[in-house]
Amino acid sequence: MKKNIIKISLAALTIFVSLTSCDRNLDQISSINEDQEQAMTRPETFRQAMDGAYTALKGGGYYTSDTGNQLIMGDLTTDNLIRTTTGRNTNFAASNFEFSSDNSQTTGLFSAAYLVISRTNFVLKYINNGVLSGTQKANMEAEARALRAIAHFDIVRAYSQIPTQSAGAKNSIGIYYSETYAPLNNTASRNLTVDQVYDKIITDLLFAVDNITQNDTDKGRLSKAAVYGLLSRVNLYRGDYANTIKYGELALGISSSITQKGNFSNIWKEKDNNDGVLFQVSNAAAEQNTVGVAYNQSVPALRSEFVVDYDLYTAYTTNDVRKEAYFTTSAYSGQKYNHVTKYAGLTGLPSNIVPVRYLRGAEVLLNVAEAYYRSGNGAQALVLLNKLRAERYSSFTPGTETGQALLDAILKERRLELAFENDRWYTLKRLNLPVQRSGKGDLFDGTGTPAVAQTLAAGNFKWQWPIPITAIQANPNIKQNDQY
Repeated sequence: MKKNIIKISLAALTIFVSLTSCDRNLDQISSINEDQEQAMTRPETFRQAMDGAYTALKGGGYYTSDTGNQLIMGDLTTDNLIRTTTGRNTNFAASNFEFSSDNSQTTGLFSAAYLVISRTNFVLKYINNGVLSGTQKANMEAEARALRAIAHFDIVRAYSQIPTQSAGAKNSIGIYYSETYAPLNNTASRNLTVDQVYDKIITDLLFAVDNITQNDTDKGRLSKAAVYGLLSRVNLYRGDYANTIKYGELALGISSSITQKGNFSNIWKEKDNNDGVLFQVSNAAAEQNTVGVAYNQSVPALRSEFVVDYDLYTAYTTNDVRKEAYFTTSAYSGQKYNHVTKYAGLTGLPSNIVPVRYLRGAEVLLNVAEAYYRSGNGAQALVLLNKLRAERYSSFTPGTETGQALLDAILKERRLELAFENDRWYTLKRLNLPVQRSGKGDLFDGTGTPAVAQTLAAGNFKWQWPIPITAIQANPNIKQNDQY
């Protein structure tokens, strides 16, 4: 049998393997090549391997370039964004709900996330070989299992139903949960229900939160606060509101900031400002990982692929600090647009190269507020909602909403806060709501050309994205989603 060769660089570790259903071919030039069993006899190699797993989040289909970039996919498929007539038409098919198994706009995440999983499983394959011990070993295993859970969660919410989406969602077809390093596996199948997949995700996260020792100084690596926050997110999607509250409160107890009002613009524009960030996909100028290019380019005027929908833009009041942080109004090719410049770049660094804020304290607070409301504790939900609003509006009088008005206010703030952070599509999906676009055009005042497709009904099969045809060709045991 051909041995895998491990290639080590000072920055990260990459495994060179031939992959089928759950990974892909990857080779990078590096200065040292050695057999993987030998490489994993040194403690520092475990760290390099784990950092290599984090690095895979920057791959195509996850958080890089434009096509299928998860920074934009959750918004361009909804009422948050509208395609411009002066852009390059990237991701147009997805925005028009033209999902297909051979279009990387909606299939790229599948292989990209399984690559992350494969790299975490590589670390776990050697975790008991005696090289690591004590807290060092516990932390490494915890990090690997937490990141493995994150990637599986991203896959299952995109390609399967969300547990709260319909009455039968929990028992509907899930995904393959990969727990061993087997890159040549071509027999894996979607053998779990959605509920069983969530069980495994939560099991991995609970192990991680009990064993992780890493502090949250380096936001590019998982910490206890981040894992608690992830448990809050996953349980919200599952409809387990008691645990959404439990773990969300624990996360906020460790890392309480939801980003101070005076700091809000800075966390998107300053490299070392992480106020309110729990976990991020770190990014450096040297990598040239232009995550913001999915939205626009400077040529030298801003040229956008998608701009904010006019109704959403006007929902941000003039005293909302998010409006200036997220948008720039300027002309391109003689037409004026409200550009999304949330990811345009950091001060003094190249355009479109920014850290991806994967999880923020503000989201955790919103998770908990919604869970309190759905658990019958509207008073505490309102306290949390007002806490967030006090940090987002330059002048704010605490709200007094109750009942449906309170839930509407929580969901409105969620949309405003997490716009362009891969949330909107999944919020609509988990609430079993349709996409209903405004009918407004792409120009700054709502005129111009509206979106071609205006609606996607709740319950439509397209809420479950298609499995890539290449994965099915490599492994026929993988079942395609219905009607693709």
